Amino acid sequence: MASRVETGEVAGWESLALESSELQVVVLPGKGAEIHRLVDLSSGINLLFEAPWGLQAPGAPPLRGSGGDPFMWNYAGGWQELFPSVNESCSYRGRMIPFHGEVATLAWNYQVLEGLDGEAAVRFWTRCQETPFRLERVLCLRDGEPELVIEQTATNESSEPAHLVWGHHCVLGPPFVEAGCTLDLPGETIVTNPELWEPETARLEPGQHESWPNARLRSGQTVDLRHVPGEETASHDDVYVIGLEAGWATVGNDRLGMTFTLDWDHDVFGCVVLWQPYGGAIAPPLTGSYALGVEPWTSRFNLENAIGAGEAIELPAGGMLETRVCARVDHHR
Repeated sequence: MASRVETGEVAGWESLALESSELQVVVLPGKGAEIHRLVDLSSGINLLFEAPWGLQAPGAPPLRGSGGDPFMWNYAGGWQELFPSVNESCSYRGRMIPFHGEVATLAWNYQVLEGLDGEAAVRFWTRCQETPFRLERVLCLRDGEPELVIEQTATNESSEPAHLVWGHHCVLGPPFVEAGCTLDLPGETIVTNPELWEPETARLEPGQHESWPNARLRSGQTVDLRHVPGEETASHDDVYVIGLEAGWATVGNDRLGMTFTLDWDHDVFGCVVLWQPYGGAIAPPLTGSYALGVEPWTSRFNLENAIGAGEAIELPAGGMLETRVCARVDHHR
């Protein structure tokens, strides 16, 4: 089967489906160019989290409980780009940067790249509205390779230096994620926030710095974070893993005989965020979610706090930062 790119529609959103002999990747250009689905064609399984409430049509009212965060107004799972900030909204040079940055809620332009033998490739680009950045990425599938390659470039289009924080909000879900899955990554230290977001269901002790993979539970015991529990755990935690020796993480499902691998440049993305809504998310719109976020970020702090901690990336006037992220699906039986 020749690789191809097809246009379509998902819940009223324009979609682009990149397809090779191994994978199908569905992207929504008008919704932050998010990767809506990542499907292993041999099994038909979408590895990304599909929120049970579903994707709402363009212009639909914000999801109940999403408050003032546009990122959450129509969050339905998948894989988003976080740029030029992550986490809480913040101020940068007198401009407000929303929760999880600007680009995840912007419309992106795109160009299908023709004439690439055995490849399906699309170039996407957008410009931030509150900061002077242009962000571009090329998504590519190749026949015979069960891998999505994302080549990315951030450009400071202003005449003065500007700061950024960058992240990937890659969230995996059922049927791929289930009890008995294993998570692995070459991290050194587990860090949790000093304050609990949902104290009713958080299972991990706040404010801890422990050696990967063993984290302290609020009960006083420890848990090996490599072992993924089922939704009956009814917990909800955010975990940061720092001190990476390399840029990769794997999630394996032995029952399905499948492994998802995410690779990145750890000199750029120096920490991994593990979002763990294991059935215990209470606050809407995430109520009841069961998923596992595997998210390489340049810093665990939003842009304002990252600057204060010396962890923001500074691009000179006209400067560019190029990097690559790859997602791979392997079968092992």
